[in-house]
Amino acid sequence: MSISPSLETRTIDAAPATEGQLRHLQLGARRALEIRAAYTTRFVATEFSKRPGDFHLIAGADVHPQPGDVVIARVAEIGKHTRLESPVSRRQLMFVGQEIMVAYGNRYAPDQFLAHVPETLEPCHLVAGGGLAGYVTEMHASIDAATAIEPVGLLATKDGVVNLRDFAPLQVGTPSLAVVRAVGAPRPPVIAVLGTSMNSGKSTTLGCLVNGLANAGLHVAAGKATGTGAGNDPNLFIDAGAFPVCDFTDFGYPTTFKLAYEQVRDLLAAMIDEQAASGADVVVIEIADGLYQGETSRLLRDPLFAACVDTVVFSAQDALGARAGLDVLQDAGVPVAAVSGLLTASPLATAEAAARLEVPVIDTYSLCNPAVATALVPVRAESL
Repeated sequence: MSISPSLETRTIDAAPATEGQLRHLQLGARRALEIRAAYTTRFVATEFSKRPGDFHLIAGADVHPQPGDVVIARVAEIGKHTRLESPVSRRQLMFVGQEIMVAYGNRYAPDQFLAHVPETLEPCHLVAGGGLAGYVTEMHASIDAATAIEPVGLLATKDGVVNLRDFAPLQVGTPSLAVVRAVGAPRPPVIAVLGTSMNSGKSTTLGCLVNGLANAGLHVAAGKATGTGAGNDPNLFIDAGAFPVCDFTDFGYPTTFKLAYEQVRDLLAAMIDEQAASGADVVVIEIADGLYQGETSRLLRDPLFAACVDTVVFSAQDALGARAGLDVLQDAGVPVAAVSGLLTASPLATAEAAARLEVPVIDTYSLCNPAVATALVPVRAESL
């Protein structure tokens, strides 16, 4: 999109962002200060707070948002999400009329919303509390309607529309100096945590595994390769003892749903390379959603997955899900070290699973035990 360096100075008003020719809207210092930034936009928000005069908004009928583009929007009606996660993961209570800084993205969440990036700056929804703007097409029957937002304009600089990747500290395809220096060095073991579905206990399983490994004196690096941007999981991994910790938002992606498969694949490899180059003894990576989710299903059968991941800890909600999930993983040739997750909250479900599985079923919080956690670490002697 071509943006003229000659900006129109005007007050941002209530004119619909979808109407008229391309408009350049100046942001006053006070208005800029009052905009509530979201977790997904944290790297952009840091620069925006330092030099708000370098930014402006664009609106008009010819503006077509793309995934990762940063948008300033007004809160129109409070729905499912009543709070916006801040850049430091504080839950900010939202009020109608406030302006927020979020990023466009697609969302796949069977327990919440299916949403896509709209083609224009039309009214849409806040589809994730971490700061994701999209248009809801389907939703779970048990939840409230999504919070409604009205875009004011896309955030831009003299160089064009601001996308999260423009300010991300890590870049797919451009490895950090640490990765370059680590080429040829032995790579640490890599454990992936997958699950039957959303809310199967994956993040808690990973957190407890990290804690157990850290309790054993190991240096653990952790990451979340796919999903929807939010600070809960990275903060859990940090609290459990992992360092460094990153997720896909550190690479400039607010969500991984509907990314080209090659991007997802390259993102996983880049994340593992970055975490392995930190000097960690073990790398633990979460892959979001369930085994039937499109990008996850393809990753399992990709030779790159076999080359990068040494073993899997599988999280399930019940015994049947554990059995079915293990079948899927074994059919894909993926080694599984253990099953854990939500099912282990029930002694009966745990016993049912243990009777039907060929791998150990481990209580989630038992993974905090150093002996239990270290027993799951495979031997890895290959080089990067």
